[in-house]
Amino acid sequence: MEQILNKHIDLKPKVIVAFSGGVDSSTSSLLLRKQGFDISAVFMRLTDSPYFKFAEERARKLAKSMKMPFSVLDLRKEFKKTIIDYFINGYKEGITPNPCVMCNKEIKFGLFLDYALRNRSDYIATGHYAKTKIKKDGVHIYQSEDSRKDQSYFLWRLNQKQLSKVIFPVGLQTKDVTKKIARENKLASADFPESQEVCFVKEVNREYLEKYIKNKKGKIVDVRGNILGDHDGIYFYTIGQRRGIGLAGGPYWVVSKDIKKNRLVVSLDEKDLLFKEVKFKKVNWISGKSPELPLKIKAKIRYGHKPSSGTLFKNKVVFDKAQRATTPGQSIVFYKGREMLGGGVIV
Repeated sequence: MEQILNKHIDLKPKVIVAFSGGVDSSTSSLLLRKQGFDISAVFMRLTDSPYFKFAEERARKLAKSMKMPFSVLDLRKEFKKTIIDYFINGYKEGITPNPCVMCNKEIKFGLFLDYALRNRSDYIATGHYAKTKIKKDGVHIYQSEDSRKDQSYFLWRLNQKQLSKVIFPVGLQTKDVTKKIARENKLASADFPESQEVCFVKEVNREYLEKYIKNKKGKIVDVRGNILGDHDGIYFYTIGQRRGIGLAGGPYWVVSKDIKKNRLVVSLDEKDLLFKEVKFKKVNWISGKSPELPLKIKAKIRYGHKPSSGTLFKNKVVFDKAQRATTPGQSIVFYKGREMLGGGVIV
């Protein structure tokens, strides 16, 4: 962001902000305006849920108070097809999908960016906690200054074309600083509650999934194949789950799901959740090309997971220490120092 500001400050480039009305997007707008950018706010209408209706009205009022042009981009049809259907289909396949990663690729830095460029915007800005740096070989992406809020994990599917048009204003600071700036500038968003992680559903639970996935009874087995009991829907369990399995003599942990045989595999030994080798597919490199492999890196197997050291190969990471509950469908994201190199989907 700093390089973009220094390069273009005299040109007053146009920036369209992905404006949710929360503290991150509103403070991003404020920071950009103070740097001399021509700012406008666009709210992405993604569903008809009460959550989005409330957020839209809140964003509209906040933009008005900030004297920013405000408009709404209706992406409900596209969001249903590319995100919600992907999410449900993932559970039907027995994996645990990552809708935030897909939304960033297809919606925020896909359709929203396309909309901005059609409307002659030079850049888009979002409230993500991540950093970019422009170098001779392209745009590099790094973890934010706030390790607790860093969101680089969710951006591994982006490409150079997208990153060249993106600014992350709050990625250079901590969340506490963001809130402080909002309060000092009397933004109503300063004390708004945090947005929910999966924005189209309040909680991903059995009740929600049963609306889309039909129950199908099957067997619960141990790691040796011994039958221990019955389950009434393999899709409703996640790797590492301990509660709600319904077996006496536990605690049992869910260690895998055999979708073809409709069997839920559990274990009394939590060590059966540990794996040093994690395979992945659908790899994407931020630079556009693979680094020279094998490569010593650190990798995250879920958001909030501390990056762990290992060796990166073409389609797998061998960790120095075994990792717990690696979950098919989730993202594995690679780091060299604080730079995020890319990622893949765990298989």
